[in-house]
Amino acid sequence: MTKIKICGISRVEHAHAVAEAGADFMGLVFAASKRQVSPQTARQIITALDDYENRPETVGVFVNTPPADINNIAAFCGLDWIQLSGHESWEYCRQIEKPAIKVIRVSNADDTAKIISELSIGSKVLNDRSFICLLDTDIRGSYGGTGHSFDWKVAAGISERYPVIIAGGLSPDNVEQVINTAAPWGVDVSSGVETGDSKDISKIQAFVRAVRRTDEEDTNTP
Repeated sequence: MTKIKICGISRVEHAHAVAEAGADFMGLVFAASKRQVSPQTARQIITALDDYENRPETVGVFVNTPPADINNIAAFCGLDWIQLSGHESWEYCRQIEKPAIKVIRVSNADDTAKIISELSIGSKVLNDRSFICLLDTDIRGSYGGTGHSFDWKVAAGISERYPVIIAGGLSPDNVEQVINTAAPWGVDVSSGVETGDSKDISKIQAFVRAVRRTDEEDTNTP
């Protein structure tokens, strides 16, 4: 089944919606962003999900933050994963204590072979440490959450070799297309489940339903 990550959660009620919808991951942004949360707020949001038997795993999103600070925040908040959305090197990733999601940005100039080569280097540097690659759209001056997509065909060959999460411009209306085009390990949405500047619970539910429906259709296809 395709893993689902709902990112940019900043309120407890939206965290409940993510858990109740059945998403696999919930992202909390610690980097400068309109969705940014403090460690104290993040801890409150994560603690609010303690009673869920199958609560989503929590992902802290950071941009070019000192590794020691990330490790301290992860321990304080109870994060399960760390997403590195800046210009962090593979050597930098080795200093992160939690499992890592490494963002690689895709532009029109990028191709499948180039990204596979980059991930091959990462695998060698990290050795036996597991990591997941998140492919997002390369927008100058932005570190994510732009609502813009890239050519999903670029990801198709990559997802055959590595666990890949696709982000950038996803919504309940197009997530079926990206799954059928690239067969990613996971999908990530933030602005695509918002109305205005706030998460929309009905859109979160619709996104999860669309992914699960697509997975079921693919399973039943001869």
